[in-house]
Amino acid sequence: MYPALAVHSALTKDHSVETLWVGGEGGMEEELVKRAGIPYQSIPAAGVHGVGLCALPGNLAKLTRGVAASRRILKNFHPDVLFFTGGYVAAPMAFAGRNIPTLLYVPDIEPGLALKFLARFADRVAITAPDSKKYFPYPERLVLTGYPLRADLAAWSREKATQHFGIPSNERVLLVTGGSKGARSINMAVLKHLKDLLGIAHVIHITGSLDWPTVEKAAAELPAQIKSRYHHFPYLHEMGAALSIADVVVSRAGASALGEYPFFGLPAILVPYPYAWRYQKVNADYLAQRGAAVVLQDELLAEKLPVLVKDLLENSNAREAMRASMQSLSHPDAADVIARHLFELAGGQPL
Repeated sequence: MYPALAVHSALTKDHSVETLWVGGEGGMEEELVKRAGIPYQSIPAAGVHGVGLCALPGNLAKLTRGVAASRRILKNFHPDVLFFTGGYVAAPMAFAGRNIPTLLYVPDIEPGLALKFLARFADRVAITAPDSKKYFPYPERLVLTGYPLRADLAAWSREKATQHFGIPSNERVLLVTGGSKGARSINMAVLKHLKDLLGIAHVIHITGSLDWPTVEKAAAELPAQIKSRYHHFPYLHEMGAALSIADVVVSRAGASALGEYPFFGLPAILVPYPYAWRYQKVNADYLAQRGAAVVLQDELLAEKLPVLVKDLLENSNAREAMRASMQSLSHPDAADVIARHLFELAGGQPL
């Protein structure tokens, strides 16, 4: 969702462009999209891969209704170009709009089945990293753009972020985040070693909402002399501030790690989510193989986390080498590049 919002911002910042966001019924993105002032419509959609036999007929019926709803939307809106960022929600619209110029953005290095399906309908496929090329048999349609970043991230400097969090500029900072929903194993590992971690750094901990009561209880029980070093939030709107002030980040290895961490040159300890398809491991390995990150298996998290964090925070040479490697992977103009391709596909002049 955030890459699409970044591209929308780039597409409309200097041009009068009529847009419509189409999402799934009950989709979590609806509130954020409407808050951004973007017109929104929903369609029925459901996955079919890996679905049990009992649910399959109902999901197929949803897809059929989704295609019909997509055709009605296209008939009324008359788009010049379609832009997809993946997921089964896009499948009905991709099928209904298969005669309209289309650009697909692939956020992770390895595409899932839904993205591979959508790529069949795409005139161009924008990829985050060059390693994605091996997953698509049509190199002539691929464009390397990088990960589209929200414009607000660039508004933060380390100096501005230190003022925002009230952290002295000479203090080391560890950022821990599990995404908008949080990551329980990361949260629990941090709480287990919280006093030790606070002894070596200020900790900005973005926990998600599920573990928030447990986190608040742990924070309340901290000794007074270190309590002010723990900055915990269920969700942080000012993510650019946290990324700009951090010396090291601990997180999952979702697609945003391929864009946000390189932009800030942020050394990372990545913990791929173990209970899903391997795309997070592929992302993490890509960064680790280039010297920009360290990969930590989820099952070793509670045991190894404090040692890895301490080693990185106390070894400035290793950290600076990782920072340089991470920064070399940055594509800060990705949103503008994708917007230019969309404009060209729509029949306009390049931005």
